Amino acid sequence: MGGLVGWVDFSADLEERREILDRMTGTMRDRGPDSGGTWISRSAGLGRRALFTGKARGSGAPARVKTSAGEVVAVLTGELHEPSEPGAGDPAEALIHAYLRWGPAFVERMSGAFGFALWDGRERRLVLGRDRMGVKPLYYHAYRDGILFASEPKGIMAHPRFKARLDLSKLPIVLQPRLALPGETPLAGLHEVPPAHLLVFTEEGLTARRYWRLTSAPHEDSFDKTARRVRELLEDAVARQVTADAPMGAMLSGGVDSTSVAALSARLLAPDAKLRTFCLRFAGDTEHFTASELRPDIDAPFAEAAAAELGTDHTTLTASVADLLATVPATRTARDLPGWGQFDASMRLLFQHMSATCRVVMTGEAADEVFGGYPYFFRRDVLDKDGFPWMFGGPKLVDHLAPDLAAELDPAADERARYETLLARVPRLPGEDPAEARIRELFFFGLSGPLSVILDRKERMSASLGLDVRVPFCDHRLVEYVWNVPWSMKSAGGVKGLLKAAMADVLPAAVANRRKSAYPHVQNPDYDRTLLAEASWIVNDPGSPLRHLFDTARMNDLIQRITAGRMNDELPGGSNPAALLIQLVEMRHWVEDYQVEIPA
Repeated sequence: MGGLVGWVDFSADLEERREILDRMTGTMRDRGPDSGGTWISRSAGLGRRALFTGKARGSGAPARVKTSAGEVVAVLTGELHEPSEPGAGDPAEALIHAYLRWGPAFVERMSGAFGFALWDGRERRLVLGRDRMGVKPLYYHAYRDGILFASEPKGIMAHPRFKARLDLSKLPIVLQPRLALPGETPLAGLHEVPPAHLLVFTEEGLTARRYWRLTSAPHEDSFDKTARRVRELLEDAVARQVTADAPMGAMLSGGVDSTSVAALSARLLAPDAKLRTFCLRFAGDTEHFTASELRPDIDAPFAEAAAAELGTDHTTLTASVADLLATVPATRTARDLPGWGQFDASMRLLFQHMSATCRVVMTGEAADEVFGGYPYFFRRDVLDKDGFPWMFGGPKLVDHLAPDLAAELDPAADERARYETLLARVPRLPGEDPAEARIRELFFFGLSGPLSVILDRKERMSASLGLDVRVPFCDHRLVEYVWNVPWSMKSAGGVKGLLKAAMADVLPAAVANRRKSAYPHVQNPDYDRTLLAEASWIVNDPGSPLRHLFDTARMNDLIQRITAGRMNDELPGGSNPAALLIQLVEMRHWVEDYQVEIPA
């Protein structure tokens, strides 16, 4: 874990501007509280802050290997499971040796969740790489003769060359982040290295190469053999990520995904060690919770029952509305980009509690995207519609833009273009049944925008507390295998039936039979009133930085309908109508906190 930054410029002497690199590196201190260091030459500089998750300790500085032709330097974040090079105790040093042996193609031999930067002084070449599923972040800003890069936008924002300016054409992904294509951000000139990509920067310019992608092929295994293989792959993924010499914890919601990971993790600890598990609930749930399609029940009782059967050391954290509102500012600092309000805050509160006793935490996220856990997979009316399955029904913030801006951006056409872009990327299986092909499309969509939203929240909130959260369901070998399992097998016996079959001997009956329940959100009128009041100010006050972007009358009508409770049946899955305003409120604070310029 930790954070990296860097700067390459072929037209300047960076050694004379070391203080800028030091400032960039300092922004990663929360991600890497234990140690850090920098390396700089005339044309390139790298910085790293480290979080140590085991007994091994190092300097935290960039790894360096000298050759007869020049020096190769690298910084790495995340977990690198392969390759293993003799004599290379530092994973970043192992990375360099792999690069020296295989060149840039070495990344295809790597496994794990990682982001890295490597400077080849022999070739005057920078190589940036990101893991296959995009678990670990890596951003960059390229300019003539140079490039800035960092694990988080704040590392790039610390450089005087970069100015935060909204790319107005990206406003739709600010108001609905699940529409973002891999690599997109709403800031002009700021990009994220897409998952499974390698970027190379030389004096000739910047090139990008995708080094891994899903491929579609017929699935020949029986259901029983498939379930056994899923179990083997998940067990191996968990074993690779459990750290025996660091305090271990796990998120435990009492659902199939988190319980599966917690159960496998607990088995790998020493006989005298207990896995610490944690669950979140909200004060006022007894009074305000209303069951819905997405959240049919409260997690805590199921988590407590699962923990008792697994024998873990379990804690349930209760969060109030006041706790959430007090935590939201810290979530904005953790993200640098517009966030998710209470959803970020509740997760950060849980991670904050976990960080007091844990360094490494396991989580069951991504199982819904890999195995098909969302209600829309089972709804024929949604499957038959030509578009993103999570975008049907109810109003959208982009429908309330100022008329001139709406005409310029054409949000409907923008959404359609994004849909068609991803549709063209779906790995096809020739001759596949049309119904199965449509399900394959939905899986591909979910593994793109929505999964990145989930992973980003988990990563930013944990990293801001110096906590290393790991996601075994993102192991690319498991994803590759399950990708080609037909829907009839994945869903045999109900939602995520294949996963339940694979984990049948470790799942408590109450967990195995529980209905799918999404990540919890607070249901409390006090929180809703806070959102409504702030949204009203944003839309109406002359001092609001966003007022000119929206149609005031239409936005006021939306706010009034939410306030009056007239929208409770208009959103799919029983979603809370007030939550529609979260992106509006968070955009306002992002613009103000980061002094983001908005084009007139």
